[in-house]
Amino acid sequence: MEHQDIVKKKGSLTVILALATLIAAFGSSFQYGYNVAVINSPSEIMQEFYNQTYYVRTGEYMSSFHLTLLWSVSVSMFPFGGFVGSLLVGPLVSRLGRKGTLLFNNIFSIIPAILMGCSKMAQSYEIIIFSRLLVGICAGLSSNVVPMYLGELAPKNLRGALGVVPQLFITVGILVAQIFGLRSLLTTEEGWPILLGLTGVPAALQLVFLPFFPESPRYLLVQKNDEAAAKKALKRLRGWSNVDEEIEEIRLEDEAEQATGSISVLKLFSLRSLRWQVITIIILMGGQQLSGVNAIYYYADKIYSRAGVKATDVQYVTAGTGAVNVLMTICAIFVVELLGRRLLMLLGFSVCFTACCVLTAALVLQETVSWMPYISITCVISYIIGHALGPSPIPALFITEIFLQSSRPAAFMVGGSVHWLSNFTVGLIFPFIQDGMGAYSFIIFAVVCLLTTIYIFMIVPETKAKTFMEINKIFAKMNKVSEVYPENEELQDLPPSALDQ
Repeated sequence: MEHQDIVKKKGSLTVILALATLIAAFGSSFQYGYNVAVINSPSEIMQEFYNQTYYVRTGEYMSSFHLTLLWSVSVSMFPFGGFVGSLLVGPLVSRLGRKGTLLFNNIFSIIPAILMGCSKMAQSYEIIIFSRLLVGICAGLSSNVVPMYLGELAPKNLRGALGVVPQLFITVGILVAQIFGLRSLLTTEEGWPILLGLTGVPAALQLVFLPFFPESPRYLLVQKNDEAAAKKALKRLRGWSNVDEEIEEIRLEDEAEQATGSISVLKLFSLRSLRWQVITIIILMGGQQLSGVNAIYYYADKIYSRAGVKATDVQYVTAGTGAVNVLMTICAIFVVELLGRRLLMLLGFSVCFTACCVLTAALVLQETVSWMPYISITCVISYIIGHALGPSPIPALFITEIFLQSSRPAAFMVGGSVHWLSNFTVGLIFPFIQDGMGAYSFIIFAVVCLLTTIYIFMIVPETKAKTFMEINKIFAKMNKVSEVYPENEELQDLPPSALDQ
């Protein structure tokens, strides 16, 4: 009996919590990963379709520049849509709730899935470009809302593991897109519209199943002020009836914040009590994307080709790299509560830094030393392992942990905007950097990895197994303010119980 109480107090993975996590992550995060990778395999066939469509309309073919520009717009509409989606996070999660926003977000997946599936029949590449913008908005919303939703559903001892699940489903989405995109499957003249349209399937499944699962108890109690609904949701998620202690913990967090009300993005930047939290998410999200993870994927095919991998086999090696990414993210789920967030990020960015440095040397010496190409392949795989352990999964989880309820939506808007703008920038600029600097282009990413590692080592605290209030107290000391919020006039309105915590 005593053992049961300890398990209950600690919080266990109930069936409801596990299924809610899987449905939210599969319906949303999986799509994000799928849409990142899906356009790579059929790019040549699709560009041919663009050219052919233009010829049917005008009687002449596009210039090489025109075609390249149209294609880069098609690719970059996705991260641009992601940025737009990030800006919608705050208003939507406050109005519709976390679960409600995820359900609403499926509009931005199902409609473009149908449009992309019909684009060839309609002889229109404009439909593809518009649809890429819509699925980008979907990814921008889901990449912020899923970690927020799961972070608020999970007990504190499982928050890290469940917080990494969205990243796992992103990597699974990338792998599935790479497999379906094999030339023997859907990368064909007839198959590519189906390949693009499949993104609507997880959205449809989420639309059917997610309504049966609870809304975030924190949202119900703090924003909706509905204690009965919050208790009911917690009882279903935890699998036992005594949830008073957790309700009290959420209430204390709410009391400690009532003076500030809901925090806008502008207020987020002006509050001294949130200074280091804001700096930390900007650096972690910027570091995650500017460390070159998308460039490594972009460059991988060329590295494999130069290493002597046959052109027809490169697609299989790329899919193999995707499988390594999935496996390492699964490892991160199991070790994030064991080793903590800080150590995994330090380890991950250090591995990425080393891999970028060695890769630069290997690419420079590739023509002169016969076995150098194999070092290049090792560096690519090492980089992907390092990124999957820390830099990929942990920054979004960190936002949930270091911000309290009222500032969390604005924090996700800031973090999401930095993520997608950095992603967009790397995608747009890397080909030019590569032309200008060649093998030395990875030095830029090595510098970003090194600076991010130094920042984490010097500044970022460990948040493993701490309540949101305990984490807030750590940052209060860093910000040199009295606990929770610094301004005296705001603290005057706080109930004594909040100030005593």
